[in-house]
Amino acid sequence: MDDAALAEFLRARRALVRPKDVGLGDAGDARRRVTGLRREELAFLAGVSADYYVRLEQGRGHRPSEGVLESLARALRLDEELTEHLYALARPAPTATRTRERVSDTVQELLDAWTTTPATVTSRRMNVVGSNALACELASCYVPGTNLLRAVFLDPGTRETHVDWNAAASEAVANFRARIGTERDDPELTELIGELSLRSQEFRELWARHDVHTTTAGAKSFRHPELGVISLRFHAMPLEDGQVLTVLHARPGSPDERSLALLATMTAT
Repeated sequence: MDDAALAEFLRARRALVRPKDVGLGDAGDARRRVTGLRREELAFLAGVSADYYVRLEQGRGHRPSEGVLESLARALRLDEELTEHLYALARPAPTATRTRERVSDTVQELLDAWTTTPATVTSRRMNVVGSNALACELASCYVPGTNLLRAVFLDPGTRETHVDWNAAASEAVANFRARIGTERDDPELTELIGELSLRSQEFRELWARHDVHTTTAGAKSFRHPELGVISLRFHAMPLEDGQVLTVLHARPGSPDERSLALLATMTAT
């Protein structure tokens, strides 16, 4: 068990549970000196002793039982994916997940064949390892070799391109945590997280929340310098070795579909 990682996760998620959400009074109580629940309150809700829970948060707890993990997940109001992450921290896999930082020739051929559909492939480190010309024209952060997290938090151009930057940033961090899971032995991941933590307060704040979420579909709006705002839907599909294929498209018959077609024409010429 990764005691330190589990302790950090418990502290972060406890801070996000408001007392009034679990029937424990007003969060604005002047006597309350902590964000979220107190340790003893969380222990009470989970049905474990306060002393045992304190040891868990200090990284000194014994391996929690299935029943304790289930109770903690319920008390912390974790969704299914966060619950899986909690179990993974308490029962880490013996081997690391494989990482592939190169898109296969077959997948790249598929990307290039989609001349009217922006599409990208990213690795579990959030590096863009493949994309087509239309995706690169839509947003510079989709150029192969770009790390999406660095682009979102450190590149002013990417911040300007995303109409709802706050949503894009939150989604990127939660997806990143979901992709890397409990991995702690990858030097490149450690370097990336350290760099972003030093250079971006917004990343530090989002990273500290320990949100874990795999986004498989949704919508994004991009600000293009010539065509204005283009709102697209996207679908994300897992490939081998932790890679994810993301395909964007416009609603049929919409102005966005016409803008995307015009962008494809501009890209071709």
